[in-house]
Amino acid sequence: MSDYRQILEEQIGLTKNEAKIYLILLSEYQLNTGKICEKTLIHRRNVYDSAQRLIDKGLIYEIFDNSQTMYYPVDPGKLEQIIREKQTKLLAILPDLFEIYQKTPESESAMIYRGVEGFKNYLRSILQTKETVYAIGATGDWFDPKIKDFMTDFWLEKERLGIESKILFDYGVKNMPEVLAKNKAEYKFLPKPYSTNSVIDIFGDKVVMFTGIELGRFNPDITIFTIVSKELANSYRTWFEMIWDSIE
Repeated sequence: MSDYRQILEEQIGLTKNEAKIYLILLSEYQLNTGKICEKTLIHRRNVYDSAQRLIDKGLIYEIFDNSQTMYYPVDPGKLEQIIREKQTKLLAILPDLFEIYQKTPESESAMIYRGVEGFKNYLRSILQTKETVYAIGATGDWFDPKIKDFMTDFWLEKERLGIESKILFDYGVKNMPEVLAKNKAEYKFLPKPYSTNSVIDIFGDKVVMFTGIELGRFNPDITIFTIVSKELANSYRTWFEMIWDSIE
């Protein structure tokens, strides 16, 4: 139940008390205020306030019966409707938000992303840039089955946008046929003495650095350092081509 509650809080926007009440009603079907207090350990006043908000959101309804108010859950399909409505509202304003964002000149800057969500932000920046990605020391972690769900969408969008990649793989990837079979990009291998646990990606005006990388494995605690500088990115691309041309 705690996992369900967390999803309802994070994805639907329910408060902790609202999620508790909705879940207990799903399992019990009908309860009065007193029973909800007893089963959720939520104070009576808070139960009433949370129940009213759930009614406003269309997730539960009330019936006055035998001098008491009984609460009933609406079927979980309503949750999907709430998400769709939120998505529709977001899509309606996205063009305006992009227009505002693009009017702001991006000066030289540095930022740090962390974890899975940070990695997703990094992937989005590739799609937004729409320019060739140059990778130095790549380890094949993009093909880790643990991140297949969101990487599948990324690959499809990257291909749709015609974004190419040019990769200098870590030498160890030579022994990973499953990675090479999935890779569609032009690639070479760095010489064995130059294997490291770091990777550098260059695309657009960004230089992105990863540390603590393992061969073929995605690290959920990953830290991503991003530098935004057109001049620096151009320099890294020049160095990339020097290394590329020196490898047979």
